[in-house]
Formats: sequence, structure tokens, C-alpha cells
Amino acid sequence: MLDIQAIRADFPILTQTVNGKPLVYFDNAATSQKPKVVIDAISNYYNTINANIHRGVHTLSQLATDAYEISRQKIQKHINAKHSFEVLFTSGTTHGINLVASGFGQFIKAGDEIMISAIEHHSNIVPWQMLCERTGANLVVIPMNDKGELIIEEFEKLLSERTKLVSVNHISNALGTINPIKHIIDKAHAVGAAIFIDGAQAAPHLAIDVQALDCDFYAFSGHKMCGPTGTGILYGKEEWLNKLPPYQGGGEMIKEVTFAKTTYADLPHKFEAGTPNIAGGIVLGTAVDYLNSIGLDNIQAYEHELLEYGTQKLLEIEGLTIVGTSAHKTSVISFNLDGIHPYDVGTIVDKMGIAVRTGHHCTQPIMDAFCIPGTIRASFAFYNTKEEIDALVTAVLKAQRMLG
Repeated sequence: MLDIQAIRADFPILTQTVNGKPLVYFDNAATSQKPKVVIDAISNYYNTINANIHRGVHTLSQLATDAYEISRQKIQKHINAKHSFEVLFTSGTTHGINLVASGFGQFIKAGDEIMISAIEHHSNIVPWQMLCERTGANLVVIPMNDKGELIIEEFEKLLSERTKLVSVNHISNALGTINPIKHIIDKAHAVGAAIFIDGAQAAPHLAIDVQALDCDFYAFSGHKMCGPTGTGILYGKEEWLNKLPPYQGGGEMIKEVTFAKTTYADLPHKFEAGTPNIAGGIVLGTAVDYLNSIGLDNIQAYEHELLEYGTQKLLEIEGLTIVGTSAHKTSVISFNLDGIHPYDVGTIVDKMGIAVRTGHHCTQPIMDAFCIPGTIRASFAFYNTKEEIDALVTAVLKAQRMLG
């Protein structure tokens, strides 16, 4: 059992009011709130060891370098990567996807196939479209059913020797669907395809074991898991990272530079050109420590309680429809009220101090498939409560009365 009030006390922002009401923050799928230990760690870095890393013999540089690399090792352990050099610091999931999509072109020719799914975030669609445009490859889409689940039988039929890479999300940001990624990974490997997992929505909620999954790449963002914005991780198997060309050129990613020829540094520095977000990388390790102090299994169990409670309470509202009803979901509820635009509901709910997200959630193909302009999305974290869900229900009912 989690002590939710003690956990809430760790998050300074949760004590404030919005529009004269206690803040209820249900936009966690967009970004999570930050505990004081993370906020303090950012200040501590700049107050005590601020220096550039990997380049200085002076004490501050060595202290900053040690802290940065210790954070990399924490994250390696957290996701059970085989080597710390398989853990690349990025600015977020989008950066990780683009890094791989940029370099993967050398393995793709016209007529090859890149496979994604119907429930992807735009960040896991557009880079692969760009790759297909550059190479003449074809983009293949795994269809979904009316519950927002991938149709796995169709996925298996679409796989062939032409499939060179499959890139799917672990969890849908718009629907909360948890995909059967281990099965997808195994089937992709069976036809010789590489596999990329967008873990942006999974890393805050589930324990991740990249070796057990056997994925080739796994990316996630720090800001969704209590860490700073502008931080993220790309995990890649050593063999793939050695094969991929650098994504950017510059300082730090080189072994030797002459005007005639440049040779590249060993992993992970080959992919980390320029001065990184040093404070962010260090503090991402602090955020991982914080999540582990609570326990991902505990977080998952409690958030599932919130999901079940919220689903039950919201479905008691006449005229409310939940979009995304997979049997396997994380703590995301996307819904609409009959005859009322999601934006209008979100605006009224905000006046009552409740933060939800409205719109297409960077998943326009999903909304097009359901023939809707968007949804109202309430996404829960381990610091939310059932009482806050009750407040949401009250606010939605008020919006329905005002707008219906």
C-alpha cells in the first residue's frame, strides 16, 4: 500500500490552487509533475558542480562527469541494459526515434518496408515517413480494432522478408492501450526485421527490461517520469549502435579529426555530439531513484486502481463515451460527451482547477479512424487520488449541463 498523502507532499506544485480551486492534475501523459528531490537536485548541480563534462582535468569537471556517468549507470540498471554504453542520453523520445530513423537509411532500399501501427504518436510516424521518402521504402500500418487494440493476426500477415524495421509504441498515449510488444518483437525478429519500441508512455508506469524484451531499440522521455524536460534515453543493442552512423557531428563524438578524415568515438559518445543537458542527465538519475524508492510494481497496481475507479465513475455519466477500451490499459481515459466539443469541456473543467488535455493528442490517424475531432483525456499518476477523480466527474457533469 502506498502512502499517497506522503507521496503528494513530495510534489510542491500539488499544494497550489488554480482558478481558486485546489489543483487536480490529470495531464500526466503529457508531462508529469516533479518531486522536490528532483527540483533540489537541479539547483544543487548548478550551485556546486556546474562544469562541462568529459573534457576537463579540473575538479568540477571531474565531479560533473562522474555524476553524469553514474546517472547513465543507474538508468542502465533500471532498464536492465547489458552495457552502460548502450544507454544514450537524448532530449526525449522524439530525438531517439529521429536518431535511429536518420541512420537506418543505409540499411533500406526501394521496395523495402517499414512497419508502424495505427495507434502511434506523430513522433513515431513522421520520421519513418521521411525515411521512406528518402529511400523509396514503403510504410506499412498495423490496423487496430474498434477497442483501440492492434489486430495481431493482421500484423503477422503483413510481416515478410521485405520488412526491415517495425516501430510500435509500448503504450498508446491517446488510448492507454498496452501493446503485446514481446510477441511483436519476437515475430519481427523471426523475419529478420529490427524492432524499435517507443516507451514514452510505458517508462513512467511499468518496469522495463530491455534484455528480456529483446528489443533492438527502446526510447523514453525523462519529463514523463518525474524528471526534467529536455531529457530522454535511447537504448540500443551494441551491435546496432555500432552499425548506425552518427546522427550529428561535432565535439565529443570524435576520436580524431583532420581535414582529410574524421574517425568517430566509441559508444556511447559517438551519438552524443556537443555539450549535453548535463544537469538534466544527472537529475534524470535522481528521478529514476525516486520512482524506484516507491516501486514500479506498486505504482502500476495503484494506477490500475485509479483507472478502474475512474472508468466506473465516468461511465455513470449519461452520454459519455470512452474512446479506447482495450482489455489491457494503463491509467489513461479518453472520452467524449455526446454533441459537445472536447475543447469546450476542457475549458470548463479547467475553470474548476482540473487539468485535462483535449484535442487529437498528436494522434490524428486515431481520431480520423473513430471519426471524431479529438477527445478529453484524463491521465492519472501515482500521486493522484480517487477524490480527485470524483472532482473530475462533478466538473464534467457541470460542463454537460452548461453546454448540452
